[in-house]
Amino acid sequence: MAKTAVASERPPCRLYLITPSAIPDLVAFVGNLEAALDAGDVAALQIRLKDADDATVLAAVAALKSVAQVRGVAVILNDRPDLAARSGCDGVHLGQSDGSVAQARSLMGRDAMIGVTCHDSRELAMDAAEAGADYVAFGAFFPTATKATVHRPDPEILTIWQETVEIPCVAIGGITADTAAGLARAGADFVAVSAAVWSHPDGPAAAVRELDRALASLA
Repeated sequence: MAKTAVASERPPCRLYLITPSAIPDLVAFVGNLEAALDAGDVAALQIRLKDADDATVLAAVAALKSVAQVRGVAVILNDRPDLAARSGCDGVHLGQSDGSVAQARSLMGRDAMIGVTCHDSRELAMDAAEAGADYVAFGAFFPTATKATVHRPDPEILTIWQETVEIPCVAIGGITADTAAGLARAGADFVAVSAAVWSHPDGPAAAVRELDRALASLA
């Protein structure tokens, strides 16, 4: 899996949106999502609803999937390959306790996108890559209120990964427009953002425009 391309030949780093962990007003959030996706380049939307029951997750996927997919944005469900397959998501994102890549692949098929959280560990990331993951995620790079974190990787992990392994890496955790470019420069293929978009004082569209400008500054 060694790379032969140099960093300058990489595709540009892109934005990977993550929903809030709870969506109390789904209708209103659909409007916010439309505004965010229409404001700039977004590669993927991860639907991440912690502590929600299956019916709530499926309702959210049904409401958000068409908004994203019609705009060419991949829809990835967090944690649940069974519900991802059932609801027609493009992929699933697995934590370290969410089952194996092989199990998710069996449920979702060979064309599904499967990502794996690898915290600050290149060993976990290599294991995921060898198991057939389509991307790995490192983080949290910065403090975040979105979820409890204990791992704080150095951005160098992105550089090392980019230089040695073929599959893409995602940087996650407390990322804002001020910090996105640094992680992209270090080697992130995608930057995953949640609170900095949905809690932006000027709204999600303004947040996406700021993030896009930050990433475009590297071009």
